[in-house]
Amino acid sequence: MNPADPTTTLPGIQSAARSLKLELRVFEASAPKDFDGVFAEMVKARSDAVIVQADTLFVANPETIARLALKHRLASASAYSGFAEAGGLISYGPDRLEGYRRAAVFVDKLLKGAKPRDLPIQQPTKFERVINARTATALDLKIGQALLLRTDRVIE
Repeated sequence: MNPADPTTTLPGIQSAARSLKLELRVFEASAPKDFDGVFAEMVKARSDAVIVQADTLFVANPETIARLALKHRLASASAYSGFAEAGGLISYGPDRLEGYRRAAVFVDKLLKGAKPRDLPIQQPTKFERVINARTATALDLKIGQALLLRTDRVIE
């Protein structure tokens, strides 16, 4: 995670890890120059997987992060849908295109004179799961049929 932008999802991830009896360690990177060292720390800690925060720092560098995860044989996941497209194993998060469409509706209302305080706060309603089958194969992972059936897109 990026310490300059602490994630609000960490408590939920920690709770899920505890319920599955998994050890969760948090590694921090503040700039792309930190990535190699952080991945070396993960390997030293004998990590099996990495969850990549959907922070601007990481969203701007998905290929580098995916490449490092694959190089160090770490299964990788992110809420940023472009992560699986960039070579990460899996992404699950809000559908970006749907978010852009909703933003356009808000912009239209603002341009027509609506006051920002009068517009409702909206949360994403459409989520997308993407699995990169090439990455799964490179990591010698088998993706179960049940998961594939619930996946929106598989990158072959």
